[in-house]
Amino acid sequence: MSTAPVPREFDTFDDAFDVDMDFAEPLVEVAPDQTRAPLQFTTAAPVQPAPVVAAPAYVPEAPAFNPVGDVVAQAQASLIETGLDAVGLGSTGLAPSSSIGEVSVPRIAIHVFAERQDTLAAAERAAQDRRLSRATTQIRVGGVAAAVETYHHEPTPPLIIVECLKDPQTLLWEVDQLAEVCDAGTKVIVVGATNDIILFRELMRRGVSEYLVAPLQPLQLIAAIGGLFNDPAQPFVGRTIAFVGARGGAGASAVAHNTAYAISERIGANTVIVDYDLPFGTAGLDFNQDPLSGVADALGQPDRLDATLLDRMMVRCTDKLSLFAAPASLDTDWDISTEAFEEVTNQIRATAPFVVLDLPHLWSPWMRRTLISADEVVVVATPDLASLRNAKNMIDLIRQGRPNDAPPRLVLNQVGVPGRPEIPAKDFGAALGVHPSLIIPFDAKTFGAAANNGQMILDAGAKTKAAEAFQTLAQIVSRRELPMVAGPKGKPAKTDKASKPSAAPSKSLFANMFKKR
Repeated sequence: MSTAPVPREFDTFDDAFDVDMDFAEPLVEVAPDQTRAPLQFTTAAPVQPAPVVAAPAYVPEAPAFNPVGDVVAQAQASLIETGLDAVGLGSTGLAPSSSIGEVSVPRIAIHVFAERQDTLAAAERAAQDRRLSRATTQIRVGGVAAAVETYHHEPTPPLIIVECLKDPQTLLWEVDQLAEVCDAGTKVIVVGATNDIILFRELMRRGVSEYLVAPLQPLQLIAAIGGLFNDPAQPFVGRTIAFVGARGGAGASAVAHNTAYAISERIGANTVIVDYDLPFGTAGLDFNQDPLSGVADALGQPDRLDATLLDRMMVRCTDKLSLFAAPASLDTDWDISTEAFEEVTNQIRATAPFVVLDLPHLWSPWMRRTLISADEVVVVATPDLASLRNAKNMIDLIRQGRPNDAPPRLVLNQVGVPGRPEIPAKDFGAALGVHPSLIIPFDAKTFGAAANNGQMILDAGAKTKAAEAFQTLAQIVSRRELPMVAGPKGKPAKTDKASKPSAAPSKSLFANMFKKR
């Protein structure tokens, strides 16, 4: 019943944003011969079984008074007026993935009993989402009656999703029938056709975990499932931004480090850089740091990591930027499991709002999983044929593994090398089906001086086009604007005559985009 507004698509290089939240809850195993406790859907304190409610016992609300329906209608009307309903999410008022938060469902079984074809399609699409990758989803045709018949002969899973498009009285009666065959601790999501606050309260009183109104969208279902397994004791979870090069030498590490530095220094958000290029990582060199320990030590003991140990392993480059440097040594054959990379990444996410993953140019199972599970993926390419081929393979694979997320961002780096034939940026983006989010011009002098001195571009060349590009990319991937900077002695910064507030639109990146129609 969310009424969050949905963003529209833009003609600029920026695509829709997405965010996600990590949830976890221990799996509740139920033995097949365990005695079933009727009318106890959730794990709350035991309650006395409620009697089956006959149809006349339900008193529907008068049609003239439906607060939930009025709120949804008003929200939808405002969305249509502002042009933000162009995404085509129907009348549910569902926001895209940027509004559902971090969702990570534990390893549980989920059974879906749907009646509508679009509900079946939404459930199938949700089951393919990266947020439900650890769950096992079974989708069946049929509503509550089919679920009752099924669980007469088999134990119920931790989560059941049933659809009933009948009137509220019949819906409540069927829910009571389902409760009598459900095992203790089972969570139930009901999908119905009536948007009624009294019906919602009746279902909650009976122990139903969530009530959704058809038609459903995949992200709406994912958000509802994730909300049921939210652990209040779960630590803060940051946003992961993965940078990967389409080919060796594309400059993905330089782009990742400078973007992370811009997020921390210009936007003012705490940021952590994780250099996963263990034998050849350059994060330590770029920030003029030589840490004794780093990401290799964390990968070697992922089960022992805690906040104190992570703090000792990280190097603080600035007040808001920390570094997990790679050992950059060839003395060890780095054979680390995919689960270790996943565990370390999840532990680091609890330390800062933004975690920038500097990924090497190689292909392995852990690379594939990291790219698919990251909240944001940035592919850095140079305007040549090899980068075009590799970038297309990467983007196609990531799109297939993330059907409900925005496509990866494309950054064209080293554009304008003297004497080198290049593929035009427009043709490059058209071949990939992704507009370049950013084009960074070739500037050998500035980048070379910054690399040799252990500086970032914002310090070595604050007035260059590359510095401006990194500030723009920082706003895009963090979805935050640069804060307003006051002039000397607390006075507002001076502006040109042509840039007076009354004479020109805002110079903010996002303000300009949202003003388009």
